[in-house]
Amino acid sequence: MPTSIEMDLSNFLPYLLNQAADAQGAAFSPTYKDRYGMLQTEWRILFHLGQYGDLTAKQICDRAHIHKTKASRGVSALEDKRFMVREEVAKDRRHALLSLTAAGRAAYDDLSMAAAQFDRKLQERLGGDDVQTLKRCLRVLMQNS
Repeated sequence: MPTSIEMDLSNFLPYLLNQAADAQGAAFSPTYKDRYGMLQTEWRILFHLGQYGDLTAKQICDRAHIHKTKASRGVSALEDKRFMVREEVAKDRRHALLSLTAAGRAAYDDLSMAAAQFDRKLQERLGGDDVQTLKRCLRVLMQNS
């Protein structure tokens, strides 16, 4: 008969990673929500377009690990806000090229500065050596997933 192992969830690394990500995401989300009425998926799409240039929805899904249904809703919301346009490359909307409008670029520029400031404050809380160690460890975990 198998023996159950006592597991302390508060020390389970995937749980800690998830809780930390949720806490920091919740702390930053008012920035894009209050300024631009965006949800998290919209912010992630906007940032991928701002950082990498024109992309298809599939490319964004692959890069940002966003489910295609959420990405579709996010793309539509950004179009409704006039932050993004879709250029049909083929008759299939999934292959359309997405790009930021001038308003989208301005929102990206504004939120980039806010994100950089948020990141600086977060790094100050941790300290230089801990930040570098954390980044190195997170990159290892992301590569081996």
